[in-house]
Amino acid sequence: MTIAPAAALRPRFVLAGNPSVLWALLVLAIFTLGVSFLSEGMGVGLISTSFVKTLGKTLCLCLAAVAMDVVWGYCGILSLGHMAFFGLGGYAIGQWLMTARTTEIVAQSLAGQPLPPTPRELEQAVATQIFGVVGADEFPWIWAFSDSLGLQLLMVVLVPGLLAGLFGWLAFRSRVTGVYLSILTQGMTLALSLWLFQNDSGLRGNNGLSGLQNIPGLDGWGQATLSVAFLWGSALALALGYVLFAWLTSGRRGSVIRAIRDDEARVRFLGYGVEGTKLLVFTLTAMVTAIAGALYYPQAGIINPGEVAPLASVYLAVWVAIGGRGRLYGAALGAALVSLLSSWFTSGGVPDVPLGFATIRWTDWWTVLLGLGFVAVTLLAPKGLGGLFDLVPRRPSRRQGDWGPDDGAWRREEG
Repeated sequence: MTIAPAAALRPRFVLAGNPSVLWALLVLAIFTLGVSFLSEGMGVGLISTSFVKTLGKTLCLCLAAVAMDVVWGYCGILSLGHMAFFGLGGYAIGQWLMTARTTEIVAQSLAGQPLPPTPRELEQAVATQIFGVVGADEFPWIWAFSDSLGLQLLMVVLVPGLLAGLFGWLAFRSRVTGVYLSILTQGMTLALSLWLFQNDSGLRGNNGLSGLQNIPGLDGWGQATLSVAFLWGSALALALGYVLFAWLTSGRRGSVIRAIRDDEARVRFLGYGVEGTKLLVFTLTAMVTAIAGALYYPQAGIINPGEVAPLASVYLAVWVAIGGRGRLYGAALGAALVSLLSSWFTSGGVPDVPLGFATIRWTDWWTVLLGLGFVAVTLLAPKGLGGLFDLVPRRPSRRQGDWGPDDGAWRREEG
C-alpha cells in the first residue's frame, strides 16, 4: 500500500487528469449516435426496436457494473447484494408507471357512465385493477406516493440509499470485512427477495409489476421512438455516473479508497476515517445502481422478485471480474460483452449442436459457458479484458525522466 505525497494529491480536473474518461465518453457518444441513426424510431430502420431496447438495457447494466467496480475493485468490498438496489429502483419507478397508466385506462372506461366517478371510487377502481391479482382492492401504504412522479423519482434514490446507509453503518462500525461481509450482503438480498415474493408485501408478490413499457402521456410516441429516447437517457446516465466515479476514485479520495482495499488497518492507523469512507462508497454506489434499475425496467417492461435474487448480484460480480477490477472501462466492457452474449445465446438465435448421444442447447448451457469463461479469465487473465489495453504501446511523456533506480509508485513526485 502506498500513500501519495501531498504534492501529488492536489485537486485537478478529472477529465484532464484521466484520458481514459475522455475516450470512454467518446466511444459512448459514437455508439449512441450510431444506434440512433440505424434505429427504426429515428433512423434508417436497420436496427429493430427490440434490439435498441436490448442495447439501452445493456447501458444500464454497464452503469451498475461501474458502480460495482468502485465498491469492489477500488474499495475492496465484495458486495453480493448490489442488484437488490437495482431492483428497488425499478420497483420505485414501476409504482408510478402502473398507477398512472392504470388511472388513464380506468378513467377512460368510466367516462361513459351517466354519473362521473368520485375520486374515491376512481382510486378504488384503480387499486382493484392493480391488486386484484393478489386478492386486494386497496393501495398498500408503500404506494402512498405512487401518484406523484417527482416523489417516486425521489424514492428511486432515497429508499436504496437509506437501506444501504443503514446496512453499511451497522456492518462497517462492527468492522465486518472479507467473506463475512459478502455473506451479509447476500443475506440482505435474499431476505428482500423473499419478502417481495409474498403477496402481502404490497408489490404484487410473484406477479411483480408489468406493463412498464407504456409511458403515461407519451402514447403518441410509439415504442420505436421511446426505445431511442430511453437509449439516450441510459447513455447520459452512464456518462454522468462514469465521470462521477472517475472523480471519486482520483486524487486524495482515490488514494485513500484504494489504500483501504490494500491495507485497511494501516489506513486506520494513519488517522483516516475508514468506516466513513466505506459507508460513503457503499451508499453512493447503491444509489447510482438504483438509478440504473429505474432506467432499465421501463425498457424491459416487467419486474418481479426474481430480479432481486442473490444470483443476479453474483452475475454482476462476474461481469466486473471478466471486464477487469479496478478499471471503470473494464467493468463496463465486461457487462456489455456478457449481457449481449447472454441475450444472444438465450434468445434461441444460436443453433443447437448435435453430438449424436446428446444435443447442446445453448439456452440451457449458457450459464455453464459463462462459468467456464469466468474461471478462464481468473486463471489466465487476472486483470480481465480491460488488461488488454495494457498491451497497447503508449507514447512516453515529454516531461518523463529517470527519477531513480526503483519502480516506486510515486517516482516522479519523489524526484
